[in-house]
Amino acid sequence: MKRFLNLVVYILAIHVSALLVAGLFRLVLFISSYHQLTSEALSDKTLSMLAFVHGVWFDNVIGCYILLLPLVVAVVCGVCNYYGKALFRFFTIFFSVFYGLVYLISASDIPYFAYFFKHINSSIFEWFGYAGTTAGMILGESAYYLSIGLFLLLLGGFVAWLIYLARYFHHRSLTISAPFPYWKRGGAVLIGACLIGLCIFGIRGRTGYNPIKVSAAYFCQDAFLNQLGVSPTFNLLTSVMDDMRPENKYLHLMDEQEAITKAQALLNRPGEANVSPLAVYRHPSMTDSVQRHRPNVVLIMMESMSCKFMKHFGQSETLTPFLDSLYTRSISFRNFYSAGIHTNHGLYATLYSFPAMMKRNLMKGSVIPRYSGLPTVLKENGYYNLFFMTHEGQYDNMNAFFRTNGYDEVFSQENYPADKVVNSFGVQDDFLYDYAIPVLNQRAATGQPFFATLLSISNHPPYVIPPFFHPKTSEPEMQIVEYADWALRQFFEEARKQPWFDNTIFVLEGDHGKLVGDAECELPESYNHIPLMIYSSRIQPEEKTTFGGQVDIQPTILGLLNIDYLQNNFGVDLLKEERPCMFYTADNMVVGRNDTLLYLYNYETQQELTYHIGNGKLNAVPMDDSFLPLKEYSFSMLQSAEFLVKHGKTLNSIPFTQQ
Repeated sequence: MKRFLNLVVYILAIHVSALLVAGLFRLVLFISSYHQLTSEALSDKTLSMLAFVHGVWFDNVIGCYILLLPLVVAVVCGVCNYYGKALFRFFTIFFSVFYGLVYLISASDIPYFAYFFKHINSSIFEWFGYAGTTAGMILGESAYYLSIGLFLLLLGGFVAWLIYLARYFHHRSLTISAPFPYWKRGGAVLIGACLIGLCIFGIRGRTGYNPIKVSAAYFCQDAFLNQLGVSPTFNLLTSVMDDMRPENKYLHLMDEQEAITKAQALLNRPGEANVSPLAVYRHPSMTDSVQRHRPNVVLIMMESMSCKFMKHFGQSETLTPFLDSLYTRSISFRNFYSAGIHTNHGLYATLYSFPAMMKRNLMKGSVIPRYSGLPTVLKENGYYNLFFMTHEGQYDNMNAFFRTNGYDEVFSQENYPADKVVNSFGVQDDFLYDYAIPVLNQRAATGQPFFATLLSISNHPPYVIPPFFHPKTSEPEMQIVEYADWALRQFFEEARKQPWFDNTIFVLEGDHGKLVGDAECELPESYNHIPLMIYSSRIQPEEKTTFGGQVDIQPTILGLLNIDYLQNNFGVDLLKEERPCMFYTADNMVVGRNDTLLYLYNYETQQELTYHIGNGKLNAVPMDDSFLPLKEYSFSMLQSAEFLVKHGKTLNSIPFTQQ
């Protein structure tokens, strides 16, 4: 019996050691994001301690998953009275491999959390299709080096400790007398069964009807501490399992027919029976036209350009002098929000006026999905459409998707000189803009109006500051914004020299934002609050304060162009209509907001988080009926969009079906 108990103590020692190492990763995450703590959390240290207690709880769940098989093996070997060196070698290899994966996820989560303010989740598998790009991003950004070094250091120490424990407890087993009568073996089975039962309970994580979920970590008003307690591995596994459930292939926020009825009323859409329940014909008035000769359109989507980088929105540093000056010379929008927090969400919503569906990339698919949108309507009205990106054309399925859905030409890394490629995301912004000018000159020379979309990238890690650019700030995260703004100025100065400039509408927006400063809630506003500017030498400048989002760009631009079309999407013309509020999503969050209220819904945990907005500050309050219009608006829009996507009603005409 003593030899069996020695083996049990050995396995439990590994378990406790593994929890301590996981706690070290959490401590590094805590230190790296310490600035995110609210004043309440800073003054009450017990809140941070409770977050670490929750962390041990969640780490133990993952540890119990790993521990279950070794416990079963230990009981079987104990009953058989086998304690050979091969058994201890098996445990060393087993725990090294599985905890190596856990620690790799924990190390990767540190820079991921710093960038997205959320733990690593199943959306990372989107990156696995672009191994070269992902590897280039990791190796090209120094922030990842610290995480890689931390992973190697702690894993190496842990494996060395496992080897020591194996030798120590194996040696102890040899010094214990071997006789093991059957009645004692029965006792070993009983002890083993109790330990396995405790392990299964540890996997479940709690008493009660449901096993532990991420929501169990949320215990206070501090958004960072609530997330600190969640194990990155637990978060990744649960999000993967959620994705695998049939009911989660599509959003289930409310009844589909109820959502459609509400969306029709909220958007004032009668629907067209042969197209979709939200389709409507738009017949603009000629008096609203910008000019009688149809202008070109240049849409520039600025990577990670949050409003909080601009002085106009309170930034203390001078990072965007060009954008700030352009803001006052354009039709600009003060309360404008991105559809999601990834580039594919911004492109999808801007160009085709469908909202982002949480973490899903709706541009992907072996059968290319088809949508009507800004490119297709412009193409039908005589425009020649061009898309310029910095990276490879296959990234996020862009080349195939855009060529299928309205673009005539797509320019990507494959078109540029190899020596201009600076990292895994291709060329820098200034080269992209310089490359586009002569191409647009050629198109303008044909006399045919063009629609050009330019997608920048430089404000995305790994940051590359060109040697010829001399920023005024010291932090790379700020310097790259200075460079992105400078590159835009250079593009406009060159475009202004071209004969087509005065007959062109320029639309500038962020594809999404990023974390700027401290997080004020579970989904910081800086991730989705982005600038939108519509500039033309023939447009009267004006600042709009009503709410809008990327889904609204298509109808707004088509209204400016005085184009007659059938609209089948979720946008409104921001120059003629007003939204009572705005909705958007993140990987796991649905958001509705207006001037005074903020409603957040965690789709994975079904938590509702509600805030009052006053003087730019958030005050957490209990959910009450005042938030129901925001919830209804957001849910009905997203569920209706899901309905249209699921039933193939994403075109503004009757789809052709081969007989």
